Amino acid sequence: QVAVRPAGWRWRGSGARSTHGKAEGAAVAQAVGARLRALRDDDSVLLEALVPTARLPGPPPRSPAPRLPMALRICALVCRSWGDRPQLCQVSCSMGRAEAPVHHGAALPQGLDSSLQHWGVVAPGQHQALAKRLRAAAEATMAAVLATEAELSPEQRGGARAHTDIMGVDFLLACVDDTLELVALSTNSQRCLETCLLAEAMGRAVGQPHGDTARLLAEAMLHRAQCHLIEGKDILLIGAGGVSKSFVWDAARDYGLRIHLVESDPEHFAAGLVETFLPYDSREHRRDEEHAERVTELLRSRGLQPHACLSYWDDCVVLAALVCERLGLRCSPPAAVRVAKQKSRTHQHLQRCRRGRPAPAAFAVPCRRLQSHGDVERAAGAVPFPAVAKLEFGAGGVGVRLVESPEQCHDHAARLWRDLRDDADHPGIGLGWGNAMLLMEYVPGTEHDVDLVVFEGRLMGAWVSDNGPTRLPAFLETAACLPSCLPADRQAQLVRAALQCCLACGLRDGVFNVELKLGPAGPRLLEINPRMGGFYLRDWIREVYGADLLLAAVLVALGLPPVLPASPAPRTHLAGVMCLGSEHGAVLGAGGALEALRDLQSRGLVRLNRLFEETAADGEYEEPCLSVACAAETRAEACVRLLGLCQALGIDSPRYPVEHFLSHFK
Repeated sequence: QVAVRPAGWRWRGSGARSTHGKAEGAAVAQAVGARLRALRDDDSVLLEALVPTARLPGPPPRSPAPRLPMALRICALVCRSWGDRPQLCQVSCSMGRAEAPVHHGAALPQGLDSSLQHWGVVAPGQHQALAKRLRAAAEATMAAVLATEAELSPEQRGGARAHTDIMGVDFLLACVDDTLELVALSTNSQRCLETCLLAEAMGRAVGQPHGDTARLLAEAMLHRAQCHLIEGKDILLIGAGGVSKSFVWDAARDYGLRIHLVESDPEHFAAGLVETFLPYDSREHRRDEEHAERVTELLRSRGLQPHACLSYWDDCVVLAALVCERLGLRCSPPAAVRVAKQKSRTHQHLQRCRRGRPAPAAFAVPCRRLQSHGDVERAAGAVPFPAVAKLEFGAGGVGVRLVESPEQCHDHAARLWRDLRDDADHPGIGLGWGNAMLLMEYVPGTEHDVDLVVFEGRLMGAWVSDNGPTRLPAFLETAACLPSCLPADRQAQLVRAALQCCLACGLRDGVFNVELKLGPAGPRLLEINPRMGGFYLRDWIREVYGADLLLAAVLVALGLPPVLPASPAPRTHLAGVMCLGSEHGAVLGAGGALEALRDLQSRGLVRLNRLFEETAADGEYEEPCLSVACAAETRAEACVRLLGLCQALGIDSPRYPVEHFLSHFK
């Protein structure tokens, strides 16, 4: 059979319909013609198939009376979630007699499991499979509507800021070739919302918890309101960074920010991507007080009055704090940023923080500052070996090394002090602060990153990611995964330790990246980065949870508490591996792997994060040049995909055993 009915915004699925046999061509044509002659603006006539509900052998009836054939209508409520992604919020079902379509409001709603039970779908695996397909179909339906909406003009959408934030999708459960299939009937908002809210209210009467619909809808609207608030704001950015920070310029354009960039390199590629480019050489960071005065004078001479000032580049965080202080803008105090920036000072400060249960001192690690070989001898008496020797103000893991004895420490320090004297020797790793080192006790355990959003000392959001085993003795990062493999209680330990360390140092406003080790006795701090997490972290957190660290940092700098997911649930699992110029330069370049990866990325099959333009080896002071990641519904599946990709492209090798790196994510 087929049905002929009116369609359009004013009908909302209602209105008189006529049904006809498929063979009754003349009657169908007459019904369509009659409705066409009565059309009003924006109306149309819909000719659609009548799909019967699947009839399955149900459980034995409790009564000898014959069972009447029934029809099932499945209502799925979908909400626009973080990152403009559809998310299924609620499912309600209505049942009625099979001889007529089941309408909203014709019967009290019930759950999907109860409805499937009635239809004879009793195995839990069948329930889960059908629920998974329903989620995918409902979210894909809304995604298609949002994609079409994005192509409309503001007038066609109903206004420049008109959006669809919530949508209902009605489904029938049909039987096609002895297989249960979901058939989408229509999309609407009001009727599905009424049905699902009625089901939720009924559930609360018997002790069921509140659903997610109201929270997700409120978060979506508040997020959009905050994006509207920051549009057109003047943001002073100190330090452009390298290719790994290229996303900043795209994000600034998308959010409508007016970026005024202070950068030491007058030929930097970002010069043409910002509102105002202010070339100023601030690489000698031991003179940051002087630089801050010069930068504020530069702003006054240009008549610039920024609404906020911040830095995503590790070298420039103290300078940004000093400029904020002079301009009266929100930021953590420069003294706090200095404590966090200098690694030995961080731990020594925390060791003096004895209040709290546990006190921040519990997370500190014994360490000593090294500026001469005499310091090495003195430190060897206070720090047990094996130990870790690294740059005091370093970044990117450059110059970090495991040393087994004072002699090895002397050798490493001599090479480092000879090779890395100032910023020209290796830009972007903190040499503008000098090349002092520290010797730090080696902490066993698994390594993790905790990215925090803090506003006025309050934790607004936190995300934990796991790192694979580092390549000793240089501690180069090999692999990572998000979400963390850890149980919730262990993740909570890391988040609390990271927050306590930041607050103890005086970091009360900003987005911070904290590196920790986790052993049987709990977390120990490696270092605090008083800026947004680097490498792939912003991209991954946005993909998995929908929250944007860059946006959060701008909001905090503007004095606005960021709205972040209240109950962050991962939408996917990511596993990634780092590529090195020394190991993979030939494969990525002449071997064609990079081109293959770019093609896969364009098809949404991998995630690439370029960290540096060049893939050439950098010897002892090498940094990763590329992060390659795969996504899947489970961590295990993501790791399997990534391993297969690395084996096919030659990234995996006996010298670089990707399978071993990924084996830690369990």
